[in-house]
Amino acid sequence: MLARQKNQIISLFRNALAPLVAGTDLQPNVVLERPRDAAHGDVACNIAMQLAKPLKKNPRELATFLVNAVLADPARAGLIETLEIAGPGFINMRLSPAARQAVVAEILKSGDAYGSSDMGRGERVLVEFVSANPTGPLHVGHGRQGALGDAMSALLQSQGYDVTREFYYNDAGVQIANLALSVQARARGHKPGDAAWPESAYNGDYIADIARDFLAKDSIGGVSASGDAEDLESIRAYAVAYLRREQDLDLTAFGVRFDNYYLESSLYTDGRVERAVKALVDAGKTYEQDGALWLRSTDYGDDKDRVMRKSDGNYTYFVPDVAYHITKWERGYKKAINVQGSDHHGTIARVRAGLQAVGIGIPQGFPDYVLHKMVTVMRNGEEVKISKRAGSYVTLRDLIEWSAGDTPESAPRDLTRGRDAVRFFLISRKADTEFVFDVDLALAQSDENPVYYVQYAHARICSVLAQWGGDEAQLAGVDTAPLTAPRETLLLTKLAEYPEALQKALEELGPHQVAFYLRDLAGELHSYYNAERVLVDDVPTRMARLALLLATRQVLKNGLSLLGVSAPARM
Repeated sequence: MLARQKNQIISLFRNALAPLVAGTDLQPNVVLERPRDAAHGDVACNIAMQLAKPLKKNPRELATFLVNAVLADPARAGLIETLEIAGPGFINMRLSPAARQAVVAEILKSGDAYGSSDMGRGERVLVEFVSANPTGPLHVGHGRQGALGDAMSALLQSQGYDVTREFYYNDAGVQIANLALSVQARARGHKPGDAAWPESAYNGDYIADIARDFLAKDSIGGVSASGDAEDLESIRAYAVAYLRREQDLDLTAFGVRFDNYYLESSLYTDGRVERAVKALVDAGKTYEQDGALWLRSTDYGDDKDRVMRKSDGNYTYFVPDVAYHITKWERGYKKAINVQGSDHHGTIARVRAGLQAVGIGIPQGFPDYVLHKMVTVMRNGEEVKISKRAGSYVTLRDLIEWSAGDTPESAPRDLTRGRDAVRFFLISRKADTEFVFDVDLALAQSDENPVYYVQYAHARICSVLAQWGGDEAQLAGVDTAPLTAPRETLLLTKLAEYPEALQKALEELGPHQVAFYLRDLAGELHSYYNAERVLVDDVPTRMARLALLLATRQVLKNGLSLLGVSAPARM
């Protein structure tokens, strides 16, 4: 049901209620819902049950009055075909054929904007995701973050929000020191297993690659390697620059871009960490105990107070997180969303406690968190746990390349197929559920492969339109009255649900809802294609069905675009 149709139906009920609520303080909130069982109609309303008690009327009698009033309203013509009363007072309605068919013209008129809205106009949102330590290649968990965060950002933008995608580089701390020592060990000629190999070192082949290029005095992004294996500071700076470039290349191959990069190290150099700590101390939200500085986080719902500064003088890792999120608020983002692994669950309460305690008006629920569980990778029927390149985990690059399939050596490597499969698969489950990525399934050209199933629906429509060979522009104004077959009705209904599907996904911060919708829409298209012939001899029917296919192709394209997945014309 289109938004304007929904508003028209709400107006019909408000007009019907007007004489009943006149002289009272009642302000009826007419809510329309889709019945769980399609056999009950296209839309349902329970307003009679809501108002029965305050109006001191029997719910079914009130429903009967409302049904008769709506049926008598001339504005109902061409919109509602039937109204029925069910149960204790539910009112079920069926749209007229013309109302159902109107979605085709709406989609063809709106084009890429179909499903979009301006509900978030003027509101700035910062979405932080991936935010990997620059200590190694991106792993599949980062890939899930990338897919979720990018799709969520696109979803927010489609509803009018001003979105900034941000990557927070954890380029300070113990892990960076371990990275530098690992590269230094390689530069000195040591390797994993040697007596001189550091216990905390990273073991992947990429460490050897960095050491090789460092010794060759390579330069990356303005950072030049000294080539001296004893120059630990030069090794650290070069290794971080090297891995930042590698991560950027992987994200580019994955189709993910960022508007801003924020360095953890800048929080220290700019004095933001110290200022955040001082603000908490000045606010009386800290105390000294056992030589450490503690935050009174239990005042804000945490299960225990948290150490901010250890007895050795170093800050615990959540302190720079508090400072970082203060910058988000000060930069004008009243809404912020963090897409992170489920291992960050324990930090939520302490970060939010610190933000509230600092006393600058940050609300209790800032920021929002979307936590995702890890991904298990299956290939050739077996779980894959390690990558030679990374040393201990499967990288995002591995997953993209495996999912792209084999490419002839003479042909240039096209990773589009792999990118599409990885992005769609990693979005297709709710973030807080564990996910098994089956590479063999991603390569399969069958209905069991969800991305293939959806993309094939788009390509199938392109094939029919090409076979027709006419000018697609002329389909925008065709008469859709012939679209009355059962499968046409189902497809029309599904097309009309797209804007609601986007709003539901936004409410849940769950782009998986878009993937669910696309799979259902593709199913309706394939069923329709198998049930009805499009290029029939009857010209009005043929043109109406071609317009329906064109509208379906547009919605498939719009949804795939939100997920960062291509919509191929051929498969």
